[in-house]
Amino acid sequence: MTSTKPVPLSPLDPNAAEPFYRQIYDRVRAAIASGVLKPGDRIPSARALTKELGLARGTIETAYGLLAAEGYIQARGQAGTVVTPDLKPGTAIAAPLPPPKSLAAQTSFRPDSVLPFQMGLPALDAFPRKIWARLGARAVRAMQPADMVHPPIYGIPALRAQIAAYLHLSRGITCSPAQVFVTSGYRHTIGLVAHALLNEGDSVWLENPGYPPTRDLLALMNIAPVPVPVDGDGMVVVKAIRMAPKARAAVVTPAHQSPLCVSLSLPRRLALLDWATRNESWIIEDDYDGEYRYVSRPLPALKSLDRDGRVLYAGTFSKVLLPSLRLAYLVVPQSQVERFERVSQVSTGGSPALTQAIVTAFITEGHFARHIQRMRKLYAERRAATIAGLINVLGNRVRIDSPPGGMHLILRLQGEQSDREIVARMRDDGLYAEALSDWMINERRGDALLVNFTNVVTQSSAEALGQRIAKLL
Repeated sequence: MTSTKPVPLSPLDPNAAEPFYRQIYDRVRAAIASGVLKPGDRIPSARALTKELGLARGTIETAYGLLAAEGYIQARGQAGTVVTPDLKPGTAIAAPLPPPKSLAAQTSFRPDSVLPFQMGLPALDAFPRKIWARLGARAVRAMQPADMVHPPIYGIPALRAQIAAYLHLSRGITCSPAQVFVTSGYRHTIGLVAHALLNEGDSVWLENPGYPPTRDLLALMNIAPVPVPVDGDGMVVVKAIRMAPKARAAVVTPAHQSPLCVSLSLPRRLALLDWATRNESWIIEDDYDGEYRYVSRPLPALKSLDRDGRVLYAGTFSKVLLPSLRLAYLVVPQSQVERFERVSQVSTGGSPALTQAIVTAFITEGHFARHIQRMRKLYAERRAATIAGLINVLGNRVRIDSPPGGMHLILRLQGEQSDREIVARMRDDGLYAEALSDWMINERRGDALLVNFTNVVTQSSAEALGQRIAKLL
């Protein structure tokens, strides 16, 4: 007989290496294999499990999608979700299939949507599309047979040269075009560094809180993350040395710590460089939005202080131009150029040459520098409007951190509220936020929402969005 009441699941382990969606998948599958869940039994709905566990609904739906794809469960509309009625005994204990690519893609940290407050997006309405279209049309017309073959693995020479020149002038980094490797995004950059310089079993310092995809990618390669606390001066280097003095590398965001947006102080920058030199370790500097600072000039890059060739500088066009370009870059020490060339020849297919050509023209003709200047002014205005609008509506229900740079705000929840639960409610209501708890490793730092302000145009629109948040708190 089919159960009418869903069978509860065992609790999740926040300290486990497996992500939550995989833990849910494993628990349902184990319950079926052990007979706790029988064919035809109902399991909790995605909405109910979202509330019970305090997770984003997308996490639950990813786990359920994986189970459905492998034939363990079926959705029955209003009747709920049940264990597949004709599931044969023994089916559930067979070797698990690898996650289908389409379902694995659903676990992406940033969705391919455009929602209010969505993190990681520049001001889409302010992008100079007419200029871009003109440059794109010209690049297409100029295409020759030589432009139609496989793209250069390291990036087209003209773009590498432009990136090197831009970094020299704007970030204080002296490098040659040969040191610049064009990648298809941050994940590709970190993967390239890991393949070239790290080995399975190595330990790597990570800021805590810190960008979740970094730890996920390193864990996938069996590289041990060492979560290092962050305070008002950035990563606490002294604690990192006590925790793992022989770590092989450190991943840091010195300009605007991700996500707290504090800057790594000069004494700690020097201490970090000294540690890397003494231990022959590596520093991966993720400068994801260093151009956007509103109280002073952008800070020099950590790489500009590197005298011993221990810093690898990672930049991206996602924040200053468009995420859809899938273009980023990595500057490696001169001593490691040949090593990265060899690794790239094995692991890299190259980024589209046409896209690189358009970006090159955009930089060469001065549009890139002008665009950054305009966005810096626009973001300062939109940041102020968003803060004012949210404060007017939310009042004492949140405390808003307004760091000196970056593209997002931190809304500190007041009272006993789960940031993961509020994020799930916001997603269901068509709003976007990220829970600070999801950026932490093995600890809590107070529940808070991360929201992007770059696409909030006016204070009144911020107030309207704030009203929607208020109803969900």
